[in-house]
Parts: sequence; C-alpha cells; structure tokens
Amino acid sequence: MELLIKNIRACDPQTGLDGITDIGIDGGKIVSLGKTDEHAQRVIDAKGKLCALPGLFDMHVHFRDPGLTYKEDIITGANAAKAGGFTGVACMPNTKPPIDSPEGVKYVFEKAKKTGIDVFPIACVTKGMKGQELCDYDALKAAGVTAISDDGRPVENAELMRQAIEKTNENGLIVTSHCEDLKIINGGIINKGDISEKLGVKGMDRASEDYITAREICLAMSCNARVHICHVSTKGSVNIIRAAKKDGVKVTCETAPHYFTFTDEKLLARDADFRMSPPLRTEEDRAAVEEAVLDGTIDCIITDHAPHSAEEKADFEKAPNGVVGLETSLAATLTKLYHSGKCGLDKIAEIMSVNPRKIMGLEPIKIAVGERCDLCIFDPDYEWEVIPAELNSKSKNSVFKGTRLKGKVMYTICRGKLVFEL
Repeated sequence: MELLIKNIRACDPQTGLDGITDIGIDGGKIVSLGKTDEHAQRVIDAKGKLCALPGLFDMHVHFRDPGLTYKEDIITGANAAKAGGFTGVACMPNTKPPIDSPEGVKYVFEKAKKTGIDVFPIACVTKGMKGQELCDYDALKAAGVTAISDDGRPVENAELMRQAIEKTNENGLIVTSHCEDLKIINGGIINKGDISEKLGVKGMDRASEDYITAREICLAMSCNARVHICHVSTKGSVNIIRAAKKDGVKVTCETAPHYFTFTDEKLLARDADFRMSPPLRTEEDRAAVEEAVLDGTIDCIITDHAPHSAEEKADFEKAPNGVVGLETSLAATLTKLYHSGKCGLDKIAEIMSVNPRKIMGLEPIKIAVGERCDLCIFDPDYEWEVIPAELNSKSKNSVFKGTRLKGKVMYTICRGKLVFEL
C-alpha cells in the first residue's frame, strides 16, 4: 500500500459515510476503508482531528492562459487550487485568444497534464466571445468540452442565447451564463446604493443581474433545456431561481463565498481588491444568498477566481473587476456556514464537490473502496489570517485579505498522489 490515512473523519454524502476511519490508497484508488493495521509506504495519522471530503471541484475559475499569463497561468492557478483542496477546476474561456475552437481546448488539456489535478476548459458560447455567431458545439464536445460560457460578459442577443441553449440541449453540453445586462450597468463599478452614493462613484443596479437571470430561465423554459446561472449575488435572482425550480425549470446556479460573507460596506475602503462582477451587495442580499445555499436553491460554491496584477488593481475606480479565491474558499465556507452551526460537513461536500461535478457532467468522486482517490484533507479548527503574499496564486487580489478564517487544507490527494502538503 502506497499511503494510509489513519484516524480521519471521512464524510461523503454520496455513500452516507461520516465517521472516524482509516483510508488505504494504492494505484490511484482507495483500496481499504475501515480500521486497519496494514503496512504502507507512508502513514499520515489524522489523530481524529483532520477531516476528509471528496476532492473539491470549482466549476468557475479564470486561469488567464493563454495570453494573459502575467496575471495567472494554468500551472500557478492549479497550485492555488491544490492548496485550497481542489482536485479539479473548470477554466472560463475569456483568455487571449478566447477558447472557442478545438485547438484552444487542446492547449488547455495539454498544459494541464503538468499540474497533477484535473483542469477542464469551458469553451465560448460565441466565436471570439463577440456575441455574433455561435461556436461549433459538436466540435467542441468532441474535443472534450462539457460546458460553454461567454463568462466575463453576457450574450446580449437573446435569440442567439436561446439558440445556444437549444443546441447544447441536443448534444449534452450546458450553457453557464454571466447574468449582467451591460446597458443597465452602464459603466457602474460597485453595487448601486447607499455606498456608491457615499463614495460618489457610479453604481451597478441589481436589475442588471435579475433581468438576465429571468431572461435565461425563460429561454431555457422555451427549449425545455438546462441552463446554469453564474455567481448569484442578489435577493432578486435567488427568488427568481427558487420559483423556477419549483416550477420544474432545469436551472442550476452557483455563488461564491464572498457573496454570503461580505457586503458593499467593504468598498468604503476604496480598495479595488473588494471589487468584482457582480459586486458585493447589501446585507439583505448577503442573507438571501446564504439562505439559498443552505436550502439548496443555490447548487454549488465556486470562487470565480479572477487574478489581476497589483498594478491593475492600484486605481480604485479604473481597476478591472475580479478577486482570487481558490485558497480561501473552503476556509471561508467552513467559517461562515459550518462553524456557525448552520450546516454540516455533508452539505459542504455536496456543494463543493458533488454538485459541481454533476452539473458539469463529470464522473463523481466518492470515498469508497475501488473508487479513484481524490481527497481534500483539512483541519476544521485551524485558525489563520489571510496574508496575500503567502498565497500560491501569481496574483494577490484577495477579497479575504486580513480576514481570520477557521479551517485549513493540510493535504490534497488527486488520483492517489499527494499533490499538496502544508
């Protein structure tokens, strides 16, 4: 046996597992589960203090590769992912050039082979992300794509988006939508409200997100097809999605930890590291997003990991939107939801490992004998302060900088290999 994890609390809602056990690993798979005295080349004794979940999966990251690698690349992005307990990620296509062809898909897969984890490219909805002509979805699927998105900007033409949803319904892909109406935003940089008025900057009206969320749901209904709503941040969008699900619409959605942790009051510091799209909203929105995570309206937690250089983020009003998040996601979720007693580890596993893979149409990762061994091993009680300089990401624009979190990834195992160790 190559590796034995002893006395660890393992939790997997797919199998009903939740308790202290030993996990034996060999040949990339779990070969034993339960107390054992078998010999292993390496033994890690969790001493009942560490927990294991199926390897986390983030279905919404930006690795900026190709073309914008001064911000991040596939290797450094994967290093950040491993430090956060992720054994798989899906990269958005707003690179330079955008990932809109089988050649671009091949580039990502080839470079990802060096990372030690799974990196899946999400391809564009429209060629060049220009919103004018649909990509060849059959060719993209043949190249290995399971999802498409023009994330970073919406598909403004509703009929073109309807056609995309209809066509992907036919070939098994899923459209993930960046729900912001650019005409409503009209140059806004933070949430429109008291804080934007106090700072004297142009705000982003919540109607931009709510409107496109409703539009995408209507389009999906017309085709009886699936659609996935990216980074939900408003109470309005939550209510629209909840109602649609009750009506049987095939809609799934995601949010990021910063949307149920912070409000737009963070922007009073005039620090662009607290700016992202969609923006931090009000306490009413924050509470609604948190409730939606807990009641299952929101299906999964993502990071929308969006690296930018320090130079780009230096000017509060001119900086691009986006924050890094892979190394803080689990800790922030544990801090806000688990340690507050609002949910258990089974819920964390569901929203950070099980559901994202299911939505993406990927094989499930389970903690069971005979299954591929992907594990996120963490100390739930480890308290630490987020110091940007210590992050593995090439960029340091963390919305959680200076925040004390409770929960830290100690080891990440992918395909039976120890790919990260604190």
